[in-house]
Amino acid sequence: MPYDPQKHHRHSIRLKGYDYTQPGAYFITICTKGKQCLFGNVVNGEMQLNSLGHIAFNCWQTIPEHFPHIELDTFVVMPNHIHGILIITDNPVGARQCLALNQHPNHNTEKFGQPVRGSISTVIGSYKSVVSKRINIIWQTKGQSIWQRNFYEHIGREQKSIDNIREYIVNNPQRWADDPENPRHNSDILDYLFDIPF
Repeated sequence: MPYDPQKHHRHSIRLKGYDYTQPGAYFITICTKGKQCLFGNVVNGEMQLNSLGHIAFNCWQTIPEHFPHIELDTFVVMPNHIHGILIITDNPVGARQCLALNQHPNHNTEKFGQPVRGSISTVIGSYKSVVSKRINIIWQTKGQSIWQRNFYEHIGREQKSIDNIREYIVNNPQRWADDPENPRHNSDILDYLFDIPF
């Protein structure tokens, strides 16, 4: 299936029964809660990160330190979402977790509340949690998630598809004016959920 940015970044195509610990390239999109622009702004086609955007960026860079079977590929922090490609290189048995999660390593498939060690869902859950915790420290709040509840992914099965996704990620800031995630295109985003103290 060819990569379609409108379809694949807006709808999860998580496959029932698919083993999300197996090697491969996974295109990930994570949106902020209410799609509020928390991470900075796009100026002249370039993303300008604020302090929260730097947290989101830096935490992504440390994923392989906590999950050694993960390699980072193309990645961008946008004002209210992130796009990135994570590559699972081998079996995640023994992968260290950056957060204490309810893990059941004997289960082959994920169930709600029971993440599988080293799976894409576990990696993203840990990433989202640590970013929220660090931002909560800045905001002096507790337990406030800055993210939407889920994330979107697309499994890159062919090199051409992966190359198209890389190009889409790299060019995302230049297309911000027309991006469907841009609050200018969605009046539902105008009711902000957070009072940002900066």
